[in-house]
Amino acid sequence: MEQREKEFKMNESDENEREEKKGDAKTEGKDDSETSDLIKELGLFSTGSDFKSDIQCLTIIGSVEGHSLMPPEHKTTKYEHIIPQLVAVEENPKVKGLLTILNTMGGDVEAGLALAELTSSLSKPTVSLVLGGGHSIGVPLAVASKYSFIAGSATMTLHPIRMTGVVIGAEPMFDYFRKTQERVIEFIVKNSKADKKEIEKLMNSMDNMAMDIGTILFGDDAVDVGLIDEVGGLNAALKKLRDMIIVKSEES
Repeated sequence: MEQREKEFKMNESDENEREEKKGDAKTEGKDDSETSDLIKELGLFSTGSDFKSDIQCLTIIGSVEGHSLMPPEHKTTKYEHIIPQLVAVEENPKVKGLLTILNTMGGDVEAGLALAELTSSLSKPTVSLVLGGGHSIGVPLAVASKYSFIAGSATMTLHPIRMTGVVIGAEPMFDYFRKTQERVIEFIVKNSKADKKEIEKLMNSMDNMAMDIGTILFGDDAVDVGLIDEVGGLNAALKKLRDMIIVKSEES
């Protein structure tokens, strides 16, 4: 009788262990699925037990998509995805700083400026890193952080704003173009060490780009004109952000 009870308890224990393993496997599978979805949609890693950091990494790649949808074959960053992430960075006490990594060809001017304004208004330490390219509206997005880096092989393009679709050939339309261009320039000058006249000159240059108006700046050039603070890569950007977080903590 005692032997049967022991066997029953052993079988029951084995069954419970199997059920626990099944539960763990389901949880692990769920975590993997969630992480995969985050990476696919937003370029974010899961904040689960497998990856812990007090720094939020934000990626802006391809074209910045605004109110109009771009063709499905285009790689885009949707501004409605980025806005709540920036709000979360400001509100989440566990997040101490923001690293923005850019490789963008530009995109919607108003959407790009909206994201740049939000980034520049964050109270926490922010660092940006331009990899590959930070063109057009990517320039305000790069300088929006409190400190900026650019890879030595990366480039940035300054040019006048563009508009697609119907353009009405009337004075109010051209006046709107001028005011929008001024908004972009003022933001760049306010959030970088660049001189306004120099930026305007580079934007309207006709001898730098064979098929366009504007100027292409390589890593060192972007630093020389005051757009970007320093040439460097991921290690330098993270080190700078860590230092800024320490200073912020000491001030608090």
